[in-house]
Amino acid sequence: MIENKNIIEQEERAVLIGLVYKEQTETMVKEYLSELAFLAETAGATTEKIFIQKLPKPDSRTFIGKGKLEEIRIYVQSKGINLAIFDDELTGAQIGNISEALGIKTIDRSDLILDIFARRAKTAQAKAQVELAQYQYILPRLKGMWKHLERLGGGIGTRGPGESEIETDRRIVKDKINLLRRRLAEIDKQSVTQRKERGTYVRVALVGYTNVGKSTLMNLLSKSDVFAENKLFATLDTTTRKVVFEQTPFLLSDTVGFIRKLPHHLVESFKSTLDEVREADCLLHVVDISHPAYEDQMGTVNKTLQDIGAFDKPMLTIFNKMDLYEEKVFDPWLQDEVKADLLKQLKRRWDNLLHGQCVFVSAIERTNLEDLRYTILNKVKELYQERYPYLTQFY
Repeated sequence: MIENKNIIEQEERAVLIGLVYKEQTETMVKEYLSELAFLAETAGATTEKIFIQKLPKPDSRTFIGKGKLEEIRIYVQSKGINLAIFDDELTGAQIGNISEALGIKTIDRSDLILDIFARRAKTAQAKAQVELAQYQYILPRLKGMWKHLERLGGGIGTRGPGESEIETDRRIVKDKINLLRRRLAEIDKQSVTQRKERGTYVRVALVGYTNVGKSTLMNLLSKSDVFAENKLFATLDTTTRKVVFEQTPFLLSDTVGFIRKLPHHLVESFKSTLDEVREADCLLHVVDISHPAYEDQMGTVNKTLQDIGAFDKPMLTIFNKMDLYEEKVFDPWLQDEVKADLLKQLKRRWDNLLHGQCVFVSAIERTNLEDLRYTILNKVKELYQERYPYLTQFY
């Protein structure tokens, strides 16, 4: 893996490209590109322009059509743009063809997410997981990616493994993948041992879309100091804290956030980290209700939980950022009685859909946190009674 400290980074000025075709409506693409811009910002790039094209299906050579490619080429050359980011996954051949046509570095959404994960990885486990995902991403793209892999000068996408033809040879990449898998298997054994040593505590895991406020809630509930910021994937490594509510202890874990179009290699590589979710007794699904596509984000999280075999667990949905929701949805002139009635309708709707398993809070404003604590406490007590009936002091 390239050492980040040896890279002199240049300013990244990017164009974003999305495609409307059979599987993606224009509304969906605009929402995806808005998220892609946030991803680019998280990685340190400035989005200068967004391009959208409509095609029956992606072009096998360049993903978008020749006319649109030429339009983008003229723009990037006239504006001094040095990075093109596609919202959909590209093949190695497409990356090579587009890079050659535009004359600038070209990456896709998966590569961008991998880059962010590489920046965020701090522990040996997270670094190995990201490196494994990077090699798995590159392996099927080697044939058409030689120019793409020879990235000198730093910036987004330069944290990928390998700088020479020898290092990117298929056999060597496969050897490195096998080595990283063995290393992660050893780390996983240690993690399993550590989890077993936690004893007969109920385990609760915070899950949710990235940047919904999981780490902020973790800090408030556990009175700890977990890193939190308004950027995507602020948390990579699972953090577990012992929490005690009214003499009832339990373990609370903050986990990596999910996202649409999450590279499947990352899910596979982060298996040991996601084991914290799989082995939890209860999940707290945190939702940013102020986000215009929060229901889609809920669907993405639920789909990911299904994929990793954790969707059938007891779950409490925490609708966070109610202060921002009211600010965005309600006009300033709206009467308080009308606001109260609309909020009551919103809560009644989700209460019915989730069978009463939801709480509405604002972690930043610290509103309704006592109700949240009370609800979590009751859930934990029920789990103790069900799973550890001999520990009568906890329920």
